[in-house]
Amino acid sequence: MASSFVTTRRVEFCETDMAGIVHFSNFYRWMEQAEHEFFRSLGLSIVNHQSDDSIIGWPRVSATCRFESPARYEEILEVKLMVQRIGVKSLTYDVHFRIGDRPVAKGTMKTVCCSMERDQPLHSIRIPTEYTAKLQEYRPEK
Repeated sequence: MASSFVTTRRVEFCETDMAGIVHFSNFYRWMEQAEHEFFRSLGLSIVNHQSDDSIIGWPRVSATCRFESPARYEEILEVKLMVQRIGVKSLTYDVHFRIGDRPVAKGTMKTVCCSMERDQPLHSIRIPTEYTAKLQEYRPEK
């Protein structure tokens, strides 16, 4: 059983502030990018067009991040995504950022499986079997 999905990214100059430190807002973007990479690694997408012209998507309902040490231009961040919870309609992730052995930030993100239909309000749905079957490998141990 896999316990986490890991990717890396290099800090770009445009992601830093005037002090040369990564601006906090980037960690939220990177959590979402890690989720997209995680889904692709499973052969899935966070945007799934259906035969009835609806779209299954995963909007965020909450995201938090605690910053522990600075990251700077050119440093390589390890981004580790762990599935904290697989609900009936939602997924919750923990995301840890490190540079080498040094913790940089820890975040949590909750996303809900939704159906988007033309001219209709967004509404939550049960996570489709094609997703839950592949996510089982990452189910947290109890």
